[in-house]
Order: sequence, then C-alpha cells, then structure tokens
Amino acid sequence: MSQNLYPLQFEPILKERIWGGEKLKTILNKPIVSKITGESWELSTVEGDVSVVANGVLKGKSLMELIDETPDAVLGTKVYERFGKQFPLLFKYLDAREDLSIQVHPNDKLAKERHNSFGKTEMWYVTQADADARIIVGFKEDSNKEEYLKHLQDNTLVSILDTVKAKPGDVFFLETGTVHAIGAGLVIAEIQQTSDITYRLYDFDRVDAQGNKRELHVDLALDAINYNKVDTQKKYESKVNTSNTVVDCPYFTTNFLPLENKLEVSKTGETFTVYMCIEGDFEIEYDGFKNSYKKGDTVLVPAAIKAFNLTGNASILEIYIS
Repeated sequence: MSQNLYPLQFEPILKERIWGGEKLKTILNKPIVSKITGESWELSTVEGDVSVVANGVLKGKSLMELIDETPDAVLGTKVYERFGKQFPLLFKYLDAREDLSIQVHPNDKLAKERHNSFGKTEMWYVTQADADARIIVGFKEDSNKEEYLKHLQDNTLVSILDTVKAKPGDVFFLETGTVHAIGAGLVIAEIQQTSDITYRLYDFDRVDAQGNKRELHVDLALDAINYNKVDTQKKYESKVNTSNTVVDCPYFTTNFLPLENKLEVSKTGETFTVYMCIEGDFEIEYDGFKNSYKKGDTVLVPAAIKAFNLTGNASILEIYIS
C-alpha cells in the first residue's frame, strides 16, 4: 500500500454548454465564471480531461499518475484485475438551464467497434428541480426503426417519447440504447461508465451564437437505440446510517446514505469508493487524516483505505464497483 494515499478531492473540470446556466455555482459551490456552464466533471480519466488532485501532499498529481504508480491501492484488487489501469467510471454534475438534446449512447460492443471506447450506461440523481421540470426517457410504447425515422423526419419525435416529471431525490437508470434528454430546470448528479460517446438525435433546431446547428448522428444511432419501452425510475429506501441500494449493475453500485452523527465504515480493498455530497456536510476521519466536505463535493477513497469514519449530517451518494 502506498503510504501517501488518503481520501482525494479533485479540481472540477468545468464545461460550457449551449444549454448550461449558473446553478453549479449557486447550488453546488463550483467556481464557474461563465453563465452557460453546463457540466462539472468531478472525477474523470477521459483523454484530455483527466482529473487533478486538489488537496493534500498529492495536490497537482493526475488521477492517471496515481493509478499508474499504485493501481491496486487506488482502484482495488478486483477493479484492477478487471479493468487494468483504467478508471472505469466518470462522475459529473449537470445544470440544464435549457433542454439537452435528445440522445442515445451505444453499448460496449458498438462503442468498442466504432470508437475503441466503453459504452455508456449511466444513472441520474436529481439534486434540484424547478417546478414542472421533466426528463425524456425511452419510448411511450414499443416502437421500431421505421416509426422512429418517420417521426424524426416529421419533427414529431417528442410525441412518441416518454416524458416524466422529476423532483429532487428521483433516480433514473439509463442502460445503453435508451433514448433520453435532461429537461430544463434540473441539476443532476450523473454516474456513468468512462465514455464520452454520445449520439445526438434531435436538438430542437437550436443554433449557437454563430447561427450554427449542432451535429446530429442519426445514422450512427439507428443500431444503438433500444426501441422497446423501458422502466428507468428507481425506488430506494432511506434508512439512516445505512447504504441503501439504489442501482446495482455490472458497471457500478450506487447507494443512498443518509448520515446522522457518526458511521464506522469497513471496506475490503477490492474497489475504490466515491462519495458525492448531495445535501449537508460531513467529515472523513482516517488514520490521522480528517477533512470536511460540503454539498457539491466529491471525494475518492482509495481502495487501500479499508477502515474510516464518516461524521456529520448529510445525504450522500456512495459509489463503488461490485
């Protein structure tokens, strides 16, 4: 085990988006400087967007450097065995001031063949929602390529897609192939496979400041789409000081952890653990290390740290790989 490792925070990687706003600052305390900031990448090893440590003696080191030096200690024995020196997940916060494009992500097989990438199974936790905010997830009824293409051509695609009202605490699990869009007025915590592959189907005929429409990927998407109706919303319990399972899939496990006062945590060393603070604040205490986290913070606990305490009052997402 590397003696240097401790719970790690990273500099947020901020992304301007045509649909972005300012809530990442006002709600989640991110240091944005633009009025159209749509995303804060909290933890990433996507090429060109690799997270850099923000706290402690390892400040300034990239996540890739740390994994390269001590892969077992950072990733965990099981994760390293399965993924090698790849960090398999990507963590983000998103602020949708406007509707995002209607899009779909390819599965592992298609993504590997076409882009030499992982697919993009993902989940959303709704952190904040304006009144009447909604999301688009899948088809209202089972569909097919022909029906889909006809509605796309006629500009009526939205009419055959399922729209769901969203409120804080709602969770949606999107397997690859699910057509989806985050609606205006939502702040979302997103957990996904490490992939930046998105096929854009429809963008509401928007144009950027130069009057250009964004590229669509209609042909690429045809074989990626699941045309059947899907059930995406996840129900979960909220037992205090308990890791309540929200999503448990081959790519990640996400638990909802309502923390009150103190919780002793014990891990196996097989996987890293990530905590995203959704509400309140808490501290991690470990072997002389003590640090505080507030709403909007994300922290990576390396796999080598097997016993630590969480103290405080907070709503936390706990993520790891089973």
